[in-house]
Amino acid sequence: MNKLKLALIQQQCGPDKEVNLRHSHELIRAAARKGARLVVLIELHNDLYFCQHQNPEYFDKAESIPGASTEQLAQMARENQVVLVTSLFEKRAPGLYHNTGVVFETDGSIAGIYRKMHIPDDPGYNEKYYFTPGDLGFNPIQTSVGTLGVLICWDQWYPEAARLMALAGAEILIYPTAIGWDCADTPAEQQRQLEAWITIQRSHAVANGTYVAAANRIGFEADPSGITAGAQFWGNSFVAGPQGEIIAQAGAEKEEVLLAEIDLQRAEQVRRIWPFLRDRRVDAYAELTKRFRDGGLSDS
Repeated sequence: MNKLKLALIQQQCGPDKEVNLRHSHELIRAAARKGARLVVLIELHNDLYFCQHQNPEYFDKAESIPGASTEQLAQMARENQVVLVTSLFEKRAPGLYHNTGVVFETDGSIAGIYRKMHIPDDPGYNEKYYFTPGDLGFNPIQTSVGTLGVLICWDQWYPEAARLMALAGAEILIYPTAIGWDCADTPAEQQRQLEAWITIQRSHAVANGTYVAAANRIGFEADPSGITAGAQFWGNSFVAGPQGEIIAQAGAEKEEVLLAEIDLQRAEQVRRIWPFLRDRRVDAYAELTKRFRDGGLSDS
């Protein structure tokens, strides 16, 4: 079957992990009842977005994979017969933590994991304090509903990540996300940021002839440190097709179970008329592995 119904869970989270997980399960059930076979949760859905400031006690929130949360999430996937994309704060070893995507098959087994590769360090997004950059590379995860290129939030700004996932066979680029506005920014600046976020991901769809699905957090979360004005997560979860067309998009104000039906065969059709992968000049791209070309000159 080429057609697939997927659901993005645009969720607001609170401080209680178990409450958040139960609420996620309610939303997953709602998606499954409407026919979704692939369900995507937001980034770090078990908790508030704790990276707004640095607190060593927050490392206690991390857990092993497999662990208690994966057991509960596996049950959700199995009970609802969906492929489930999740995002957890992973404790790999004492002092070694990752922001990790875990994909569950319909039988509850772990189909694969992805560790977030690009780690931001901005006001209100102190992720470099908490997360070690991933070391698993850009490898899609094979599932019963297709080949999933799972990336996480800050990864969505990097065309290199999307390209490498596509070159490895990803049929859908999936971005669990927690991104919002700085409440001190002007409305005009906030709108520019939102449009940039949507535009860059639509461009990944176009450049690679793939579907893109981004599930974003919603709601206001205060900064406990008081250093910033807190984050207003902007929602706007969306699914884009292989020509960048918006298939479905949520709003900025409330939780939603966003449903979209996609046709995986369409990517093949688009790539035939726009054969970008065929025409890549792979012989001329060596400079891409450099951090920067000072003065336009390559390193000797």
